[in-house]
Amino acid sequence: MAAIFFSLGLLVAVPSLASQVAEGAAPSISEPYRIGPEDLLDISVWKEEELQREVLVRPDGGISFPLAGDIQVAGKTVKQVQDELAKRIRKYIPGAVVTVATKTIAGYRVYVMGKVNNPGQYSVGRYVDVMQALTLAGGMTPFADENKVKVIRRVDGGEEVYGFDYSKVRAGKSLEQNILLRSGDVVVVP
Repeated sequence: MAAIFFSLGLLVAVPSLASQVAEGAAPSISEPYRIGPEDLLDISVWKEEELQREVLVRPDGGISFPLAGDIQVAGKTVKQVQDELAKRIRKYIPGAVVTVATKTIAGYRVYVMGKVNNPGQYSVGRYVDVMQALTLAGGMTPFADENKVKVIRRVDGGEEVYGFDYSKVRAGKSLEQNILLRSGDVVVVP
């Protein structure tokens, strides 16, 4: 299914994000945010002032919270963490109502390296696609091979590599290559 846009009298077909998600290529913008390491969470238990605090997600993806102990939160949604905390705390406080909010998003990072003007790590507070990541990095240098850009993604202890032909996408062709990046993805420009 493709979305159709009219812009300056041109008809442009853009593949839907649903087709990308179906292929497992990227998160959907409508998908809830998944917590990552270094995110700052604001956690409170209703009517329990001593159980209100900001908690930084550790590099291992876990947090510690009174009465709940250690909980692995990286990769989970805010609702999943909220439900898990409530379940654990209700052992001690029946009917406990727990609220979890993401106060600072620092866990969504992408890396751009190679022949770009500003290679490096980019912490972004929203999902970005390959073109947006290249823009964050200041664009490609004149010596970049724009037809052989790669996205490297770690999945289940292995690596997946996605090809990206910048010249085709820039020309409005093969737009399905412009996938949304996941946290930790590396864009390599040879």
